[in-house]
Amino acid sequence: MLIEKYPELVVCEKDIQAAVDIMIKSYKSKGLLLVCGNGGSASDAEHIVGELMKEFFIKRPLQQEEKDALNAKSNKYGNILGEKLQGSLPTIALTGGVALSTAFANDAEADLVFAQQVYGYGNPDSALLAISTSGNSKNVIYAVETAKLHDMKTIGLTGEKGGELDELCDVCIKVPSNITYEIQELHLPIYHTLCLIIEEAFFG
Repeated sequence: MLIEKYPELVVCEKDIQAAVDIMIKSYKSKGLLLVCGNGGSASDAEHIVGELMKEFFIKRPLQQEEKDALNAKSNKYGNILGEKLQGSLPTIALTGGVALSTAFANDAEADLVFAQQVYGYGNPDSALLAISTSGNSKNVIYAVETAKLHDMKTIGLTGEKGGELDELCDVCIKVPSNITYEIQELHLPIYHTLCLIIEEAFFG
C-alpha cells in the first residue's frame, strides 16, 4: 500500500521492514518504544505516540478478563474503565516533560536532554526511534549513543544522506530527499505505515 501511493519510497522498503521487526520484537518482550526529534520531528514523535498508545485504525477493546478485573477492583468505576480503555503499545516521546527538560538543560547540558531520558527509561527490551531530517542533530545522536549502554535497538528516520545516524543506528530509513520539508512529508506516511503494521500484529 505504501509503495503504491509513494513509489519513490521503494528504496526504503527493506529498512521499513527491519524497523517493524525491531519494534514488534520489543513490544513482545514488554519493552518501550522511545521516540525523539526536534522541531517538526518533535511533532512527529508526539504523533507516533498518539497512534500507538491508543487505537489507530483497528479497534482495541480490552479482553473480557481485564474488564472483569477492573470491575472486581472498582465497583464504582470499573465498568466505564473496562468499556472505554483501549489496548496500548507503550511509547514515550522524549520531547515532552517540560520541567525535566528545562531543569536538565539548566543544571547539566541541554544537548543531553534526550540522552538523559534514554538512560532513565532504557532497557535491553526497549527500542529507540530517532528522527532527524539531516541525521546529524546532536541531541538525537547522543540519545542513540546512550541507548547502546542498555543494548537497545535503534532506528533512524532521516533524509537521503542519513548523516551520522546512518552509521550509528541498527536500521536507518533514509527517504529520497535532501530538502527538509520534503523529508518531513515523506516521514509521515512511513511512520503511519509502521504504526498500521504493528497495530495489525498485536490487535488485528
